[in-house]
Amino acid sequence: MFKTFVNAFKQKEVRNKLLLTLLLLFIYCVGCWLPLPGLDIKAFNAAIVGDDGNGFLALLSAISGGALANGAILALGVSPYITASIIIQLLTIAIPALEKLSKEGGEAGRKKINLITRWIALGLSFAQAIGIVLAFQNLLNPDVLGAGTSPFLIGAMTVIMLTAGGMFTVWIGERITDLGIGNGMSMLIFVGILSTAVSSILNTVMGIGSDPNFIWNILIFIVALLLIFVFIVFMDLSERRIPVQYAKQVKGRKMYGGQSTYIPVKLNTSGVMPIIFANALVMFPQLISSIFWPESTWYQNVLGTNSWLYIILTALLILFFAYFYAQITFNTEDISRRIQQNGGFIPGIRPGKPTTEYLKRVSNRLILFGAIFLSIVALVPSLIFKGIDITSSGSLVSAFSATGLLIIVSVALDFEKRLDAQLMMRTYKGFLK
Repeated sequence: MFKTFVNAFKQKEVRNKLLLTLLLLFIYCVGCWLPLPGLDIKAFNAAIVGDDGNGFLALLSAISGGALANGAILALGVSPYITASIIIQLLTIAIPALEKLSKEGGEAGRKKINLITRWIALGLSFAQAIGIVLAFQNLLNPDVLGAGTSPFLIGAMTVIMLTAGGMFTVWIGERITDLGIGNGMSMLIFVGILSTAVSSILNTVMGIGSDPNFIWNILIFIVALLLIFVFIVFMDLSERRIPVQYAKQVKGRKMYGGQSTYIPVKLNTSGVMPIIFANALVMFPQLISSIFWPESTWYQNVLGTNSWLYIILTALLILFFAYFYAQITFNTEDISRRIQQNGGFIPGIRPGKPTTEYLKRVSNRLILFGAIFLSIVALVPSLIFKGIDITSSGSLVSAFSATGLLIIVSVALDFEKRLDAQLMMRTYKGFLK
């Protein structure tokens, strides 16, 4: 991986893309620390993080790089855009016009869907900003615009700044996707989790003190973390290779085909998106309750991270979104048609419908194992970390949530693959010249 980075800096175009990506990520990190002028930041931080850092809002703050706890301009993070993407994906199935636009619209159709997603993200950002202001209206700074300023005016200014910050985050993510390297939204979540994790590790190490039991718990935590990382990397790189044989074809005086290849089908075809979408849907009622009824604890008892209902519902949603995304990323009918058109076949399977059924059967099995893997990664590490008594480092456990671990690994591997692809493309171009 380090060799890939060294080679990337030797290529001018790749180096410029990499530097632009780092610059945009740096701007996002700065925005996560710029405080809103209309909030009492210290009181707001205490209300979000609390004493143990294990609350629902503390988890959202960890994913956003601490922006929510800091009362920053970019406090909303990427959550409005992710929720908007979920809505669009579900509406694409329910509304035939959107489905036709996504499948047959080409580049123009993709731009229209992205535009609709942005408008939905704008509405969600505005709604979440209003919810935050209503929930923490007693923490608004009445003197920010001068003495005697109307609280309504201060609240309206805060709502506008939060909404603008949410859309600015969307803009940064899209610029990284278009001009930089990697998926922009994933990179923003990746950086947010890492920045929170680093600060949490430093605070935990500085607060160890002289308690030997606490030191042993930290060491066990680190070992469990490394083992989970290894497991995630192993499963993320696992794939099923389906052999494909192409028949020989004589065209004119030349013979074509006659080669053997394979179709790589990843065990985790959908990546981290099923976990992100499942958590977004499960956390949505918690978000509404924590904003509009902050003193109520019903959501912690019913849909808290330690409740069985939360575990079962999250596992079922992960299974649903795993199958949902697999149908988008691995269309068995299209693959079977392309194999047949190119004169290929799977050994022992007839071309056409039997090939489609075979690919669908293999895909469904892999999706099932992939969904089970995602469920294990999403739920078991949280139980392991909960069993390790780290009493003064709740923020550390929040930063290294199971979702965060999978996001870190998946985004890092995806970033390396995209960087390798950029280098390979430039190498081939130079070879042709």
